[in-house]
Amino acid sequence: MGLLGVRTIGVAVAVPDPHGPCLQRHRAVFGDPQAESIPAHITLLAPVAVSDSDLDLVHKHLRTVAARHPPFSVHLRGTGTFRPVSPVVFVNLVEGISNCERLEADVRSGPLAVDTSFNYHPHVTIAHYLPDEQLDAAFTALADFEARFEVDGFWLYEHGRDGVWRPQRRFCFGSPR
Repeated sequence: MGLLGVRTIGVAVAVPDPHGPCLQRHRAVFGDPQAESIPAHITLLAPVAVSDSDLDLVHKHLRTVAARHPPFSVHLRGTGTFRPVSPVVFVNLVEGISNCERLEADVRSGPLAVDTSFNYHPHVTIAHYLPDEQLDAAFTALADFEARFEVDGFWLYEHGRDGVWRPQRRFCFGSPR
């Protein structure tokens, strides 16, 4: 939480057990100080400030978005990087990309319509803002990583005063509630 009456939120697909905790452990081994603060996820909406008074509207919007989307499969495989543009190493999506792209565009509309600095590229971050040697190690260590899982919804996360991102509410696909 930031200013009084304003919270920082994000929307993401959680990477389920056992894959999510496994990727978080790797992130910690690579020396990423955010490893314990950020659950493994596929971002749909990067951090944005929302006033408390707009939170009900945001929840309604996310319920509507979730109701319009069907479940889909995600297949994670191998590593990629945004270097030299951004010091990030990630695990690639090789299946579920177009589903995430449609979902991200839908989430980032209405009360959550925000401009972005980069084109959307669904991925799971495993190392961020680290020296090149550590980024290289992360890239190599998980080059053979592979996981598959079903996605049947997404989460609204809130950034706590302690710097930890916590899931606040789950929105299930095809469900108007």
